[in-house]
Amino acid sequence: MENKKENIYETNALVSQYCEFQYGDAYLGVENFAKVCAQKAISYSASIPQRRALDLGCATGRASFELAKAFEYVSGVDYSQAFINIANDIQRDGCISYALNSEGDIKQCKEVCLKSLGLDEVGEKVEFFQGDACDLMPLLAEYDLVMATNLIDRLYEPKLFLKTIHTRINDYGYLILTYPYTWLEEYTAKEFWIGGYYDSEGNEVSTLEGLKEILNENFDLVNVEDVPFVIRETPRKYQYTLSQMSVWKRKER
Repeated sequence: MENKKENIYETNALVSQYCEFQYGDAYLGVENFAKVCAQKAISYSASIPQRRALDLGCATGRASFELAKAFEYVSGVDYSQAFINIANDIQRDGCISYALNSEGDIKQCKEVCLKSLGLDEVGEKVEFFQGDACDLMPLLAEYDLVMATNLIDRLYEPKLFLKTIHTRINDYGYLILTYPYTWLEEYTAKEFWIGGYYDSEGNEVSTLEGLKEILNENFDLVNVEDVPFVIRETPRKYQYTLSQMSVWKRKER
């Protein structure tokens, strides 16, 4: 991805925020997003062999570990090396420590461990990679499930990803996408948006419509649902978001 300025996903503040988002407390009565997404992915794919799963946009790795409860092998991939470093650290050490913003310069130190989350026995089934979803390594193939979490509207060329991801998925495998539709030119040039714009005739084009146009050749749409998540910024400030999950089943070649 082209860096026009500092990559916020490499800053200590964002890394700590995502550690809490994925491994920390639940806020405002909303369940852990990474865990819920993984549970839904496991449920949707229960009718097929659950051998290999790919977690794209894995951030600090929580959903990858959760998927490993059902899948024999899970690849977690994120563009941020800082996030991948955290995922590797908690896989190796079993625990991570991080500092959360509290008030002004005051920080709150926390430690979380895989054992307390019931994930201490699945770590050996997971492998993490730093990578670009639009240019994945050849070895990342033959998956029964690909889950891309809050990723589409942060890619520099999402159409390229969507037009090629079927080559990574086995027949009848599942592609599960979540996205809050926050299209920003900071991440994706407007010419590459797949929704959130008006066409040449002035008609609204939604992201789901754009997904259908691209994916229908190789996938059947199974279901669409909203999944909420909350990101803690400070003890008094939170981001509450509804991410739309769309579930697609790979057609037979």
